Amino acid sequence: MPEATLFMLVLVVGAALLFDYINGFHDTANAIATCVSTRALSVRSAIIMAAVLNFAGAMISTKVASTIGKGIVDPTNVTQMVVLAGVTGAIIWDLITWYYGIPSSSSHAIIGGIMGAVVAHAGTAALHWGGLKTIILALVLSPIIGTVLGFIFMIMMMWAFRNSAPYGLNKGFRRLQVLSAAFMAFSHGTADAQKSMGVITMALVSYGYLATFQVPPWVMIACATAMGLGTAIGGWRIIKTVGRDFVKLQPVHGFCVETASAGVILGASAMGMPTSTTHVITSAILGVGLSKRMSAVNWGIANRIVWAWLLTIPASALMAFVTYMVLNPFLGK
Repeated sequence: MPEATLFMLVLVVGAALLFDYINGFHDTANAIATCVSTRALSVRSAIIMAAVLNFAGAMISTKVASTIGKGIVDPTNVTQMVVLAGVTGAIIWDLITWYYGIPSSSSHAIIGGIMGAVVAHAGTAALHWGGLKTIILALVLSPIIGTVLGFIFMIMMMWAFRNSAPYGLNKGFRRLQVLSAAFMAFSHGTADAQKSMGVITMALVSYGYLATFQVPPWVMIACATAMGLGTAIGGWRIIKTVGRDFVKLQPVHGFCVETASAGVILGASAMGMPTSTTHVITSAILGVGLSKRMSAVNWGIANRIVWAWLLTIPASALMAFVTYMVLNPFLGK
């Protein structure tokens, strides 16, 4: 593999940080949509809290970054062009789904993007199929677990407070929901910022700056900062879809959604497994809605979410594949 140029490395790092920034405003809804829709927090307060705790969560571990950096393909078989095309494909898909207010997964997008770029560069043999099976299994199972936990938590709350007056119950859970939203924002940082950490570290190994795959402290800080800044911008289209249109929520519902989602994400992050915070929290909302009645769920929105779930990996892979084929003749030499 020819030695990568410093120019390409700068492009890759810049693209990865841009992806992290977009991830921040694209996925802001994951942490704050429910508490904004139930008026547990003002929009301004919710965004500030989410930005700070996203940064904090991103700084505590690099296990997910290692999974992304080494589980999809061997870093020694990755070129700067592969990483740049993979990130670009993910960015394009994220922006498309953000524009249309579709809560797609940035995790799926970056995994699909790296897969598509690697295939364009070296064919399917370069992929780590064993690692990909584990990653995709975690991405598939986590929304199912989120649905089940959201349903169970809501049933438990309904039973435990069955004799409580609705006004007093909502007032108490509005306060508790601030804590659960903070828990969710922190867990989002532990999962999503690490994808870009993994991508940048892959690029540094390819360039020769690192001999082995180990995330440097400056990469952690840069990615955490980019995600925090992106979160501060806010993703209002997706906030509306998740927090208002999908299922009508009260504070007790929001508390159950955020607690169930954060538990799933933190558990997976502790094991180094990437999850989609978007799909985990929307599935938890689905579980809470189902605990009320089938008609409580906007099944049109649910259908859009499922289609985004199914299409994101192949769509971002295709965009990354095309990006590689277009850019490689100019930048890949």
